[in-house]
Amino acid sequence: MSTHDVAADPVAVDPEPADLAELSDHVASSAAQFVSAVEVVAGAESPDEVVSILLLELSSLLAAGAPLGAIEDVVPDERFEPDAGPEPDIDRLRTRLHELLGPVDDYVEVFDPYAQPELVAARLSDDLSQITSDLLHGLAHQAAGRRLEALWWWQFSYLATWGPAASAALRALQSLVAHVRLEVPLEADPEADDLT
Repeated sequence: MSTHDVAADPVAVDPEPADLAELSDHVASSAAQFVSAVEVVAGAESPDEVVSILLLELSSLLAAGAPLGAIEDVVPDERFEPDAGPEPDIDRLRTRLHELLGPVDDYVEVFDPYAQPELVAARLSDDLSQITSDLLHGLAHQAAGRRLEALWWWQFSYLATWGPAASAALRALQSLVAHVRLEVPLEADPEADDLT
C-alpha cells in the first residue's frame, strides 16, 4: 500500500457530541492523573524511585490520547480560544526534574522519521514539563465547563507537542530500563559510525 493510498483512505471517525463530552472527561481524568504523578515524581529523592512510575504514567497517558489522533478534528463552538487563565509556572518543575534525573535526563531522538529524519538532543525534564503544561491548559478549560474547548486543545497539542514529547520520553525511558536490566552500558561506542 502506498502513502497515497493511506492518505486517500483516512481512518478518522466523526463521533457524536455526546461521545466527545465523554472523551473529554476521559482525557481530563488521565491528564489530572499524569500531572499529579509528575508532581509526586518531582518530589522524589532518587531517580531510581521514579523511572518505573514515569514509564507507566506515560504509557497510560498515550493510551488515553490515542483516540485524539483517531477522530476527526474537534471544532469548538467559538472560533477563538477563550482565556484559560494564567499559565502555570513550569520552570520550577523542569528544574527539579533536571536535578533529579541527572545524567539520564539527556537523550537523543529521531526528530521526524518521515521528513528528513535527523538525530536531535532532548531532555526528559523538558518533555515532562511540556506535557504537564499542555495538559494543565486543557484542564483549565475543562474546569471552566468548556469541555469541547478542552478537547480541541488536547487534540491539537497531542498532534503538535505533548504527543510527540510523550512518545519520545517513553522510548527513552524504555531504553533506559532495558540498558539497566540487560546490563548494557549507557555510554555510546566511541568507534561507532556517526549517525548525524
